[in-house]
Amino acid sequence: MSIITLTTDYGLKDHFVGALKGKLLSEFREATIIDISHDIDPFNVAEAAYSIGAAYNSFPKETVHLIGVDIELNSENQHIAMQWNDQYFIAADNGILSMLIQKIIPQKLVSITIHDRLPDDTSDLDVFVKVACHLAKGGLLNVIGKEIKAIKEVTELQAVVQENQIKGYVIYIDHFGNVVTNISKKLFLETVKGRTYEIQFKRQIIKNILPKFSNIMISEKYSLKDYEGQKLAIFNEAGFLEIAIFRSNPDNVGSATSLLGLSYRDVVTIEFKS
Repeated sequence: MSIITLTTDYGLKDHFVGALKGKLLSEFREATIIDISHDIDPFNVAEAAYSIGAAYNSFPKETVHLIGVDIELNSENQHIAMQWNDQYFIAADNGILSMLIQKIIPQKLVSITIHDRLPDDTSDLDVFVKVACHLAKGGLLNVIGKEIKAIKEVTELQAVVQENQIKGYVIYIDHFGNVVTNISKKLFLETVKGRTYEIQFKRQIIKNILPKFSNIMISEKYSLKDYEGQKLAIFNEAGFLEIAIFRSNPDNVGSATSLLGLSYRDVVTIEFKS
């Protein structure tokens, strides 16, 4: 089975997603095409990196991930393809892949160089389709690109340790209005060292991180329903600190983003007590 996943900011109202799948199947009819998300905020590379980072590990080796966010080829953004953790990723060099890989070294990284072999009216998306199908068929990276050693890094939204705190940022807001930060469980465990802590944001404080949502119930005198609407923090399945409203519903009772005032790029800190 040859799997190609799609992560884009195209939305579902227009024809773009359907046309993309048609192009892929015209090039490689046997491909299995899986949607990860088409609701990435326009040009939001942090959100795209989080989404693909949270999903890729669920796929088998040799899966090809096409990331269609901010893909226009220009003097600042080259097209790149990467083999990493035995899977393949195709994106523009706009910081998405650097945010994904962080400290893990790619197995191979190339700058895509097939543009001059294609017709003059070939779009950037057509280039990605060609590369994705080539890799899904078992093709080699060095056929479609020139090996490179480094890609563009996005450092402005990386979580950092500063004295007695971890400073992070909101990078994603999910369907439930839960707010995901770029503070990883790994970084937290490396930093906490047995100390007490509190999470701070927008003049709000959360004093502990729960193993799962239902752990918000601390007394048998009350049911889980009695805790609806309370704020909490967990490390989600992707391993990142998530701030939520228990059993939130953005359409009627509100969510972490609406009730706590958190939005993309807002600062969230974990303060450690000596």
